[in-house]
Amino acid sequence: MRLILIAPLLLLAACDVTEGNNSTTLSYNQDAAENAVEDVANAAEEAGEAIANGTEEAVDTVKNVDVDVDVDTNTAGNRN
Repeated sequence: MRLILIAPLLLLAACDVTEGNNSTTLSYNQDAAENAVEDVANAAEEAGEAIANGTEEAVDTVKNVDVDVDVDTNTAGNRN
């Protein structure tokens, strides 16, 4: 599903438009398309690594939390 949303942008990145004498030429550059796909894949991989690193740091932070609870068991002294 996501590919359907990204595909037009990748195709647009691979197009070369040239203008001449009363004419416009649109050509498709396969190398540019492959480079765009590779760039998107690299960005997705980096984003995944950043999310994984952030998750690991959050887990480490939670594991290092120390909570002290004081319980007063002398209920007779608490009555007025």
